Amino acid sequence: MVIKVFVATSSGSTAIKKKQQEVVGFLEANKIDFQQMDIAGDEDNRKWMRENVPGEKKPQNGIPLPPQIFNEERYCGDFESFFSAKEENIIYSFLGLAPPPGTKETEKSDATDETEAHTEDKADEGAHEESQSAQPPSEDQQESQEEQAATGEEEEKQEEGEEKEEVEEQEES
Repeated sequence: MVIKVFVATSSGSTAIKKKQQEVVGFLEANKIDFQQMDIAGDEDNRKWMRENVPGEKKPQNGIPLPPQIFNEERYCGDFESFFSAKEENIIYSFLGLAPPPGTKETEKSDATDETEAHTEDKADEGAHEESQSAQPPSEDQQESQEEQAATGEEEEKQEEGEEKEEVEEQEES
């Protein structure tokens, strides 16, 4: 399957250029195979893109602007939906591709599968408790907790040091 990114190589809009660069740069950086389809220099590409963007995704004027992303013939989305998928770490499912092993998206789907299996087991046993507490914290949550703990320890040490200084000053007076 080939990802097709419809772009306008001679766009006068810097906003469109930036969006196109972000999509193309992300795909290149993640070694995702894609083809750039120029709609500025190729009338067939422009027609194909305009005809294949679903009606609900077209702007009010009816002419979709680049970048538009397709997986072969299947419409994936525009820049906004690409950006949302990227932020949510679901870019591979957005593109209709299987995530490579070791990516956050793979870990996310594995964790979802484990949670669903765990929930089904509990339901089979007749337990109706929520299984959220059984899930280990994510890496981000662990890092955040560790940072908070470290910051808290530093603040405690600083407060202890200030208290010692106050006691010493009082003893001297």
